[in-house]
Amino acid sequence: MSTSTGTGSTTLPHGDKHICLIGLGAIGVSFLALHLTYTSARVSVYDPRPDLQEHLESVLPLYLPSDPSSSSTSTSVSELLSGKRLVIHSDLASAVRDATIVQEQGPEHLPFKQSTWSEVIKYASPATHLWSSTSGIPASRQLSHLSHADAAKSKLLIVHPFNPPHIMPLLELVPSPDTATEEVEFAREYFASLGSGHRPITIHKESQGFVANRLSFIMFREACHLVNEGVASAEEVDEIVRASLGPRWAVAGPFKMYAFGGGKKGMAGFLDNIGESIDGVWKDAGNITMAEQGWKKAVAEQTDRSYGTLGPDEIRARDEGLKRMVKLQEDLTGGKSR
Repeated sequence: MSTSTGTGSTTLPHGDKHICLIGLGAIGVSFLALHLTYTSARVSVYDPRPDLQEHLESVLPLYLPSDPSSSSTSTSVSELLSGKRLVIHSDLASAVRDATIVQEQGPEHLPFKQSTWSEVIKYASPATHLWSSTSGIPASRQLSHLSHADAAKSKLLIVHPFNPPHIMPLLELVPSPDTATEEVEFAREYFASLGSGHRPITIHKESQGFVANRLSFIMFREACHLVNEGVASAEEVDEIVRASLGPRWAVAGPFKMYAFGGGKKGMAGFLDNIGESIDGVWKDAGNITMAEQGWKKAVAEQTDRSYGTLGPDEIRARDEGLKRMVKLQEDLTGGKSR
């Protein structure tokens, strides 16, 4: 499927949609690139930063297709703006007024989420689909300030990506107990139809951090603990992951991979064989918290010393590497675990 970001495309889906993105940080810009590249929807953006246009002109081209040898077409921000494919708004009310989808990527701060949705609900149509790309605040908490009977509670759905969402396939769809089933199905069909290889997965129950971030952050805590304890440096931990867990989990997840370790007995055999070692690690795991300060200094200093400031060149290298890995995974597994 063509991935043109130009105007007037007839080969891309969702030409009848008008998407409003609130919050244009790293996740917001990446989602903007995803919508511009794989749909023909009109996109409005709102962020209170005064230099929003300059910000987009500087950062968005890093995320849009630019390979002249491919079928992708790179379109400048000025062309997107002049063709009204992309519209920058200076106030939230005008941005959401005729949107069919409102997608929020603001700060991970509950009062911000609640005040934002209160404003959105004032101006958006009752039929508008409401998505939050929060990293860990469930939909039920984001709308807990509304009355139980408020219809907006049935519209809000968490659409949590893995960064950067214009490349990484995973999209966790996390409904609250009040979210209507048709909202989940709408989002699933929206992303599954893009031709981008994205994999929307519905999470069955709300939890802090959902699934991907819970796994990632727990592993990150142990990585920070190991660095702080002097077991390995930040750079060495990165290389250990790249040389072991990274390739392994690109082929299959932990349950399937560890099931191989149990031979004919599968997972039960694996747990019987090395359960004592697993239990020893669990009991010895680090329990550092964000309230502590000492470990943060060690981790930050080692990371900065190893990698310095990560700028546009590093973003391009990261995205190119991720694209190649995702493509290799799709070639190996057909886009899913087997």
